[in-house]
Amino acid sequence: MKAIVYTQPDAVAMLDRDMPALVPGELLLRIDASGICGSDLHAYHGHDPRRKPGLVLGHEFAGTVVASSDESRMRVGQRVTANPLITCGHCDYCLQGRDNLCANRGMVGMNRPGALSEYLAIPIRCAIPIPDAMASVSAALTEPAATALHAVNLTMRAMSRPLPEARVLIIGGGAIGMLTGALVSAYGCRHLCIAETNALRQASVRRHLGCDVIDPLADAPADSSFDVVIDAVGAAPTRNLAIAAIRPGGVIMHIGLQAWSSEIDMRKLTLAEITLLGTYTYTMADMHATVRALEAGSFGALDWVETRALSDAPAAFADLAAGRVAAGKVVLLPEFH
Repeated sequence: MKAIVYTQPDAVAMLDRDMPALVPGELLLRIDASGICGSDLHAYHGHDPRRKPGLVLGHEFAGTVVASSDESRMRVGQRVTANPLITCGHCDYCLQGRDNLCANRGMVGMNRPGALSEYLAIPIRCAIPIPDAMASVSAALTEPAATALHAVNLTMRAMSRPLPEARVLIIGGGAIGMLTGALVSAYGCRHLCIAETNALRQASVRRHLGCDVIDPLADAPADSSFDVVIDAVGAAPTRNLAIAAIRPGGVIMHIGLQAWSSEIDMRKLTLAEITLLGTYTYTMADMHATVRALEAGSFGALDWVETRALSDAPAAFADLAAGRVAAGKVVLLPEFH
């Protein structure tokens, strides 16, 4: 089969790889659509020591079951997406339903082959059926959309007033920023602003979300002007922007991890009684809820997503790295389509 392999920093290539073996408890999927994540780009640049050269990247996908080790649980021909987190199922976090925090977790596209390929093996327990009418490209967005859903739900729990009353700033107009913006709007947010430095993405956000868009380098928001700030980038400047823009008593949700560490204004965080939350991925319950939300249109039309052939992956990675892509998400389609 063909697969997109991280070969060295700033390089991926389409290479031949052996078909995955079908082992007990797993499925073999034909990949129908797979997305390029920001963490894949992080690996592409050589910035993720967990993803080493030789790895097939990708963990956002939709596919069709072509072989099942247990037809009573998942039949051949079923269309699915899947949770790429491979959790143990028996630690305290898994038993609490907080399986995203499983200390024994693995991940597709990190410590097992990823989904930027023609076929993929996945545990049956990770698979989530998708509605017959759902397009594969939309279903492949379940993973990043679940990240947004998990983060927004955590944020709302910490807010002192309902979301429709809040002024919300989202930092970053990539896939997570776009999906989060669409979701908070669906939840009733009436005052949404997205901060994005890339002019192509600024135009895409305006066109598809219809919210306020600013370039924080040229027009930074006023200090203490937002009730909620969601950082979908996670760099030192965006963390500082979040702290500056948040109102006293407000909530900052930190999703992005572009930089591993940086200093923030702990004095304002303390004196202004700001709630700073981190979030990691999603639970299995979030994944199921996200499929239903996608089907219901809670994330909008998704017409801002760009599709390319799987063979175009090297060029897609290069274009994304250079900021030449307006779309917040590029989804790759294997050529057998």
